[in-house]
Amino acid sequence: MEITYGSQKKIAAINDLTGYGRCALTVSMPVISHMKIQCCPVPTSILSNHTGYEEYFFDDYTDRLPEYLAMWKKLGLTFDGIMSGFLGSKGQIAMVEEFIRQFRRKDTIVVIDPVMGDNGTIAGTYTEEMCREMRKLVSLADIVTPNLTEACKLTDTPYREKGWRRRELSEMAAKLRAMGPEKVVITGIPQGRFIANFLEQEKEEPMLLRTCREGTERCGTGDLFAAIVAADAVNGVPFEKSVRKASGFVKKCMIKSMEMGIDRKNGVCFEEILHLLKV
Repeated sequence: MEITYGSQKKIAAINDLTGYGRCALTVSMPVISHMKIQCCPVPTSILSNHTGYEEYFFDDYTDRLPEYLAMWKKLGLTFDGIMSGFLGSKGQIAMVEEFIRQFRRKDTIVVIDPVMGDNGTIAGTYTEEMCREMRKLVSLADIVTPNLTEACKLTDTPYREKGWRRRELSEMAAKLRAMGPEKVVITGIPQGRFIANFLEQEKEEPMLLRTCREGTERCGTGDLFAAIVAADAVNGVPFEKSVRKASGFVKKCMIKSMEMGIDRKNGVCFEEILHLLKV
């Protein structure tokens, strides 16, 4: 029996919970809540601070997740959206696949952010087998938000930092869409003093959206971008408008963080300007 607790929309957010460093659930929860959606966390692991620091406490939550999710199933909970971020093992990827199959309804929107690496390098925790499993997970998505490195890995496209032509990006996005998602945005494409996002969706012309690059890379910007896109999708915001909004807000957060002298490892101080993010 499915139970609906009021009319407020809900997103199940599957990611790690990192106490310090502004990434994963500590980004997505306040942002999604600000966008008037209840954010229901599924913690895949608990970290004292993110792995960009020299030391950190880490507790893998994989073995506890089956009981956690079984209770949600027993209660008959339903969700308007499901989103996933960093997954640390093949087992966790399989659990997310099962979660989607169990909790997805006809109108549930699934957003997969395939957090696998950046700057041409795949994370050391990711094996080739996990990369293959991530392709299977992507096939279940309505929307997928890989960065350039992840898009290349998922589509077996040789990575390079510069010189991407629109045709090449379109071919890569088409390969991603062929896996199953209706909407694709490839993020973080360097173009000189600009940074670009390439989006493609069913029955629409592909688009390359550029914005001026601000500062150096910071952790958590992908989580921030994906949270906005997921919340907008559940709220019925058109995809192009959502991508523009997410990109613009990340840029504002970067500028504010530099103004305040926030250490790069501590991500972007979105809290200072969250009130500017329109629902």
